[in-house]
Formats: sequence, structure tokens, C-alpha cells
Amino acid sequence: MTSFPAAARRVRNDALTPRDRLLALRECTLNFAPYGFRATWHHLVVNARIPQQLEDDLDSLHRAVEELEEARAVWRGRTADFAERRRREKAAGRRVPSRADRWLGGGVHLRCPDFERHPGDRLSTVVRRVIAAREAGVDPTTTCLACGRAVKSANKRCPDCGVLPEDAAPRLPARWAAVEAAERWNRTWRRETSR
Repeated sequence: MTSFPAAARRVRNDALTPRDRLLALRECTLNFAPYGFRATWHHLVVNARIPQQLEDDLDSLHRAVEELEEARAVWRGRTADFAERRRREKAAGRRVPSRADRWLGGGVHLRCPDFERHPGDRLSTVVRRVIAAREAGVDPTTTCLACGRAVKSANKRCPDCGVLPEDAAPRLPARWAAVEAAERWNRTWRRETSR
């Protein structure tokens, strides 16, 4: 796996084939996927309007990588601030981060069990919301971190954006649902999807 910046440069490299540029976008998504790979990929395909025939709109790859880079920059800015503060705290003798800061080590991992149901807002907007909710001490078992809506049950996904609370027990799909989900994923990978 290459670094995010290197893969982003390949997405923008017009000398590469459209397929190679698409695969570079895949590498970017593997490096930074706030909704998990499949849901983030679906979000990018839909929001950037990546066509099935890439030659029909090569700028869609630029739109997708720009949205992903923007969200990653928001996240990296927050983690850079945290790293600087932790250096000062360690120098002062505080070796263990506070309980309120422990979430920063895990990244922005929103669980979207159905990859076609995820927040529709721009990724950077959602990342900012998650950071703000975490810093405000919002309980992720009662409030969706992605959209702020109250969630009635810790084991149910948000009715607005489809995010599952992080402490919810994963539910294994029935066999027919797994087959159907695999086919939906194949359609998404082939960019035969719309929202």
C-alpha cells in the first residue's frame, strides 16, 4: 500500500490510464475511510458522480480525491494539535492520555453496516461533526456522532444517516442478505449506482 499523498498524485496524473487513476483513488480510500472502505467508496462514487465509463468524466476522479483529501486534512489537523499537546503533557510528567482523549488514537471510524446508507454530507463536514461531538463528550450510544440525531437503542443504527453506534454488537446478516449485499457491492465497484 502506498501513502495517501502518493496515491492522490497518481489520481491527478493525466498521463496514467483512467483505470490506474481509479485504482489510485482506491488506495487513497484504503488509507483514509471515515465510514469504512465500502461505505466511503460508495459515498465518493455517488457524490463525485464517477461514471461507469471513466472516460466520460475524468474530472470525477479529481472531485473524489479532493473531497477525501479535504476530510483527511481536517482529521490530520486535529491529530497534529493532539500530538503537540501530548508532547507538552509528557514533558510535564503526564504519561497517560486522559479518558476524554483516548478516542483520538482510533481515528474517525463510523460504522455503516449497510455501505449504501451513510451520511450524505461532504466528508469534511461529517469529520468536523464527529470531532466536535467527541470533544463535547457526546455519548455515542445515545446520539449519532455523524448527524447529531438521538438514537433510541444502542444496537440500532441512526435512522437518518445509517451509522451504527460504536458499542453496538455487530449483527451477522442472513445468508440471503449476504449474497444480496455482495451483489450490491459489485454494482457499486462497477459504478452502476446512484443515490
